[in-house]
Amino acid sequence: MNKVKVLTVVLFIIAFIEVIAEYFRIIPLIYVFKPLISIVLMLLYWLSSTKKETLFFLTITTSLITNVLFIPNDLKFIFVGLIIFVFHRLINIYYILKVMKTKDFIPVVLASVPFLIVFFYIFFDTDLLTKEVYYIMIIHNSLISLLGGIALSHYIMNDSSRSSWLLICVLSFVTLHFIIFIEKFYIELQIFRPIAMSLNAFAYYAFYRFILIIERSNSN
Repeated sequence: MNKVKVLTVVLFIIAFIEVIAEYFRIIPLIYVFKPLISIVLMLLYWLSSTKKETLFFLTITTSLITNVLFIPNDLKFIFVGLIIFVFHRLINIYYILKVMKTKDFIPVVLASVPFLIVFFYIFFDTDLLTKEVYYIMIIHNSLISLLGGIALSHYIMNDSSRSSWLLICVLSFVTLHFIIFIEKFYIELQIFRPIAMSLNAFAYYAFYRFILIIERSNSN
């Protein structure tokens, strides 16, 4: 437990340094600390979990790869990163559905509608998307809306600690997705990157807590 506590503090220190690095665009620090967040999170899960689910490591690893590909702000790397991120999101959704044992998908679909309306309204309101990115963004908007629907429906139908952590995680992802889209296609502000990085780090920490709660409750 002491190792877990120390590593948790280390994780937030690393995240704080990364946020500062993003604000001032200190690229060498970003290349070190951005992937380090994912590495420390996986180590934290390894020490905390008795199950050590492969899907957790696969989720965080694909996130790590996309985070690194997004650093150079080069369209080629971003395009590859977006493709890998689709697989990341699919793994993420499958993992959540699996551990939450979701059987009734009607509430999920209904809860996804508000997210779909917001994201696709913003999406169709811009004409700056290239042909290659256009279709990938449709997939991304659909997947993040589905993820939002899963979290919201479970929270409404069963308000528990696991549902709360899942909702916190997913709302952080949704806000992150919204900020990145606004920054890339509407207005670029210096403050957007550190906010996005803060949300990213907190979202995955919340995801880690969500998975741990489920694993421990299943063990009990």
